[in-house]
Amino acid sequence: MSAPDSTAHFHALLQFRRRKAARPAAAAETTGLGRIIQAEEYLSQAQCTVLKSTECSNATHSLLHRNLGLLYIAKKNYEEARYHLANDIYFASCAFGTEDIRTSGGYFHLANIFYDLNKLDLADTLYTKVSEIWHKYLDNHYQVLSKDRIQQIDLLGRHFVNDTGLDEAQEAEAIRILTSVLNIRESTSARAPQKTIFVLKTLVMLYHLMNSSKAKEYATRALNLAREQLDVQEQTGIEELLSLISTEEDLPVT
Repeated sequence: MSAPDSTAHFHALLQFRRRKAARPAAAAETTGLGRIIQAEEYLSQAQCTVLKSTECSNATHSLLHRNLGLLYIAKKNYEEARYHLANDIYFASCAFGTEDIRTSGGYFHLANIFYDLNKLDLADTLYTKVSEIWHKYLDNHYQVLSKDRIQQIDLLGRHFVNDTGLDEAQEAEAIRILTSVLNIRESTSARAPQKTIFVLKTLVMLYHLMNSSKAKEYATRALNLAREQLDVQEQTGIEELLSLISTEEDLPVT
């Protein structure tokens, strides 16, 4: 059996405690300073474990630094938060690549810091990067599913159920990140409507792959915004997407 402070044990424990430690700001709103102190004590112990270990993976380092970054955001210590999120991005990039959805969380939280500090150009750049990472992942995943569906569809016209390729926690993170970016985009949509449409279309893909009726809702919102902007090309693309969603919903599922 592995030692209690082994890398595998630590990583599993950190994942298990992620909901408590990863969102200290939300916890602070409901239970006050005590919850932040509790998270800080736990993360301090976790950090000591990582520093003592010579076997911790880049993914584990990334997870620890992300949690520490979120803790310091809750404490409004943005300098420390930026330091840890920069390390999160570095280690996640080493583990998964700079354009991976598992790296995007670090960009997102760093963007939130810049947004709160009113450094809007920096925040905008990072929000755009996050949106593009998720759009690329979802689009690529959908293309793979579509190819498989075309190859495997039977004579009865039945089709295979969509899926995101994500686990439950990743789906929840995708929804939280993309809806947060959308809220920010919509607050400034008069200046950059195309960026709002882009996030809406990304949410359409996400919810469509989750087999959720919200896909149509977001597609309709994107279409209305495209019409307001008199963007015929964008309108056509979204109308085709809506038609595709409706067609797939009408097919019997295997």
